[in-house]
Parts: sequence; C-alpha cells; structure tokens
Amino acid sequence: MKIALVGPTYPFRGGIAHYTTRLAQALGEEGHELLLITFRRQYPAWLFPGSSDRDTSRHILRSVDAKPWLDSLNPLTWRRTAQALAAAAPEMLVLQWWTTFWALIWGILARSVRGNGKTRVVFLCHNVLPHDAKPWERRISRWVLGQGTGWVVHTAAEAARLQALLPGCAPQVAPHPLYDIFPAAPLAQADARRRLGLPVDGPLLLFFGMVRAYKGLDDLLAALPAVLAAHPATRLLVAGDFWGQYETVARRVAELGLQDAVTLHNRYIPNEEVATYFAAADALVAPYRRATGSGVVQTATALGTPVIASDALLGAARPGTADRIVPAQDPSALAAALIEFLHTPRRAEAQPPPAEAVAASWRALTAALVAARGPIQA
Repeated sequence: MKIALVGPTYPFRGGIAHYTTRLAQALGEEGHELLLITFRRQYPAWLFPGSSDRDTSRHILRSVDAKPWLDSLNPLTWRRTAQALAAAAPEMLVLQWWTTFWALIWGILARSVRGNGKTRVVFLCHNVLPHDAKPWERRISRWVLGQGTGWVVHTAAEAARLQALLPGCAPQVAPHPLYDIFPAAPLAQADARRRLGLPVDGPLLLFFGMVRAYKGLDDLLAALPAVLAAHPATRLLVAGDFWGQYETVARRVAELGLQDAVTLHNRYIPNEEVATYFAAADALVAPYRRATGSGVVQTATALGTPVIASDALLGAARPGTADRIVPAQDPSALAAALIEFLHTPRRAEAQPPPAEAVAASWRALTAALVAARGPIQA
C-alpha cells in the first residue's frame, strides 16, 4: 500500500521517536510505499522540561527519507503538510497519538484526506488519554480520535478505554513490539559495570528511562531499605533524564539514608550505551503507578534482562515478559518481590526473550494497522 506515517524520528530522541523509526523500517521491509512525515520543531521549551528533545547519540537510528515538514508552532507548516497529504492521497494515513498537544494538527491532517474516497485514517494510540487526563482533554481526545476510520492500541485495557471514549469503535490490539534496535554490548556483566564506574560485586537493580512521577521511582526508593536489610550489597542505578525532579529524588535518597546504595545518572542515555546499562544490571525494576505501555520493559526483554514490574503494566509488560509482577504503589510488596528475586542465582549472561515476548513483533503491529483501515468514511 501507499502509506503516510506521521511521528517523530531522528534527530528527535526518546521512545516514540525510536518506535516511529522501527515502524517505518518494518513497513518498508514489507514493500509498502511509505511517506514518513516528521517535525522541524516538536515541542516548545515550556512543554519539555528535560535537557533537550534532540538525540545526541553517535549511533543514529535513522529512518529513510523522513520529511521534516511540521513545526508545532507554525500553522503554515500544518497547512502545507495537509495540502501535500491531499495531493499524495495515500491509501492509509497513520497518526500516532499520545498527547492532546497534537490534537489540532492531527485533526487538520485527518480532515485533509478524509473526503477523497481513498484514504483511511488510522490512529496508532500509545496513550488513548494522557496520564492524569483533565476533563477537557477527554473531550479533545474524543474529537480528534473520532476523525479516524480505524484504531490500533497495545493492550486490552487501552481498547476498553478507547471504546468508552468512542462507543461502537472496534480497535485492533497489537502488543507493544520489542525494541530490537540498539547495538548489542558483547560485555560480561562485570565489564559493563566497570564501564559505568560501578562496583563489580553485589546485585544491581536498574531503573531506566525518563524519570517521571508516574513511573514509581518513589515507591522503589521506599522499598529499598527492606531490600538492603536482606541483601546489604544491593545497589540501585537510576539512569535517565530527570524531568525537573532531580533535587526531589536526591533529597528523598538522603532522607532514607540510601546515598551509598543509589547512583543517579541524570542524563539521556545515548543509543550506543543502552545495552551496557542492561548488561550491567541483574534486573530492570519498572514499578509504574499507571501505564499504557513501556518501551523500557520491551528493551529489557529484547536484551535479555529480567524484569520486575508493577501490575499497572499488565497487558503492556504482559505475563511472560516480566519475572515478577507486584501490585502498583505497594513498596512492601515490591520489596518482598525484590528480596525473593535476589535470593535466586544471579544471571551469568543475557537470556533470550520468551516465546510470548517474541510474538510482540513489528510484523504483528503492521498487520494490525492494515486490519484497522476500516471502511472509508467520506
């Protein structure tokens, strides 16, 4: 098919940029004619409290022939992109949805092709609703997602959320694919730790990715004293860009007396270093308080690192891709699971992903997109 895909890719960084890149590659590998539309400017500075939204990696995950047509703050680029889409008349327009910030632009792009009798508009929903959605965001989400003729989500819970928002819609559900895009680090665990300046001995737990409150780091810190009582040599490595919370987290670490057990790497981890962090760790801990998916969990699974996750990720982490599932926002249960996990022999090397995780493929996602095209609505 002739497909137009809209979303961030290099030079922008982060999980959705990586996702767009890998999806574009998968569509190209299947022989589709792809028009990939990305951004000149993604967010205004006030909406992105991290250090930068640009990828500084040396190992670039680049999509072929991406068109940097959209500037989020320049309506003229929205109009020109809509005109280009109307002229291209793709058989399917795929709009990725994760925040209401894009609502007006996505609505304009969807309407530019909806009346041509050819193009289906499919929304690929990372989040049907934003985390902590306000009432007005529900109304906006209903309006823009209602412009679609098809929808794809990653979990049954998100499908139910979408159907509550748009009664009668029939979304396709495809598991969040594994992130198999990072260059592997052929490092022994001890070598990976030396490279990161960490002690070679003792268990190492990893909290990875952009640090935001809903990901449950505070619950992990609250659980850590009990873990240390059972396994005194345990260390926690927190690696990722803190969204304005570094001082709060550092103060919490000090209040709990965890300075010797917690290491904070407050920076975006470039692509070429990702595998080293996962090779160094005995487990990734993902104690999300609420979630609709996790590229970090899928990265850990692809790289063979065990996962301890909260049940907020059930359906996103999925049973079979996490070694332990614990109740969300329950530090005591999290501590018990970590203590039990650390009683087991430490892994000697990365393990291959389980069969259920392998099923979460990019081919399954592209098949869901094709199935979601739905009837043409003029």
